[in-house]
Amino acid sequence: MSQFRTEHDSMGDVQVPAQAYYGAQTQRAVENFPVSGWTLRPDLIHAMGLVKWAAGIANRDLGKLTKTGKNKLNDTQVEALLKSAQEVAAGKFDSEFPIDVFQTGSGTSSNMNVNEVISNRAIEMTGGDRFQMAKPIHPNDHVNMGQSTNDTFPTAIHVAVALAIHQQLIPALQKFADVLNDKAKAWDKLIKIGRTHLADATPLRLGQEFGGFARQLELSIDRAHKAIKPVLELPVGGTAVGTGINTHPEFSARVCKALADETGLGFYEAENHFEANAQRDGLVECHGQLRAIAVTLFNVANNIRWLGSGPRCGFYEVQLPDRQPGSSIMPGKVNPVMCESLMQVCARVMGNDQTVAFSGATGGQFQLNIMMPIMGDSTLESVSLLAQGSTAFVDLCAIDMEANPEACEASVEQSLAMVTSLNPYVGYEKAAALAKEAFKTGKTIRELCREQNILPEDQLTKALDPWSMTEPSA
Repeated sequence: MSQFRTEHDSMGDVQVPAQAYYGAQTQRAVENFPVSGWTLRPDLIHAMGLVKWAAGIANRDLGKLTKTGKNKLNDTQVEALLKSAQEVAAGKFDSEFPIDVFQTGSGTSSNMNVNEVISNRAIEMTGGDRFQMAKPIHPNDHVNMGQSTNDTFPTAIHVAVALAIHQQLIPALQKFADVLNDKAKAWDKLIKIGRTHLADATPLRLGQEFGGFARQLELSIDRAHKAIKPVLELPVGGTAVGTGINTHPEFSARVCKALADETGLGFYEAENHFEANAQRDGLVECHGQLRAIAVTLFNVANNIRWLGSGPRCGFYEVQLPDRQPGSSIMPGKVNPVMCESLMQVCARVMGNDQTVAFSGATGGQFQLNIMMPIMGDSTLESVSLLAQGSTAFVDLCAIDMEANPEACEASVEQSLAMVTSLNPYVGYEKAAALAKEAFKTGKTIRELCREQNILPEDQLTKALDPWSMTEPSA
């Protein structure tokens, strides 16, 4: 059997791998873009299948697919088209999408890729020969009916991103927040020294510190929900330039409703199709929220890394689980590898944000943005990295973290910042002098106060009670 078959498009004949479900236009793109080896992300492929299914539903219900004339389909063919689109959405044909991310800026190559796969699979499902030159279920005339790449590809990006945030990122962040809240409750009685500017500050409780981290994650969940909002508005129905040429007036609304019903997300028709086709500002806004989440996760991971530093010459107020040997030369060394992994994830996401913002700003001329494939890929990568990085950090580090009460308590009495609570009794200048003397002599604030009879013992005990310093006073 030959390794190739001959397919035909408007530019002529093309040799296509013999058993491939895709056709000529896909093969041309494979040959034209041998750039990175990065193909479209599965999330986007599945969303493209879902959009084609929703478009097929709309065209079926509007009677467009079964109209009289040359392009008429029978009911069996229509159902096969819908079923094959669902199979793409379910991931059955992921290997049939070989086109590089760095392709035509509108995503036309990938749009035709999905059209061809759905067409050939639908022909096969109806008992036809998917290898025949004439296509009874045509990739352009039927699968792409009422559509242009210029509106369906960004629609698929929006759908993929919204679903990924909803299904992957938000649950991962919620789990992270729950674990940190559990730690905050468990460690609420442990007093430790605070630090500002990496310098000793007044005491607080370890639970309070981790409660702050938990709140950062809760706010990140809010930001993830906000990230979904700007991608719920869909360009589908604008076709080539926003006018909706070759599309039924009800097509867009029907596609959006089908997508909303299927996913449970509130997708809706673009208010202005010229804006929706031409600009990707919503995607830029969405990724801006992802960047903010990355900033938070970096900060939390880095703070935990610092708190776990040691075990003898660092803070070591939190004991991180050992995951792997940390040095090829220093026996017994263990590093905070999960913190560092998540921090690198966040750095990548921040870089992706620059890519998305730059592409949104510079790629949109007149009626089309020509940077959509990389914008979609970068955004979906960011969602995936944040979700998976958070999950790994929680499962392999955060859940098994333990407090080190001895280290927490030891630093409190030694801290010069304890003198802050003496301000109401002796004034700022005297308190500052005590702090300087304590540092010079190596004595604690309590020891100096006793030597110099600064306060009666009962007042001194009350003033230097570290627990009272962790809450507002009357």
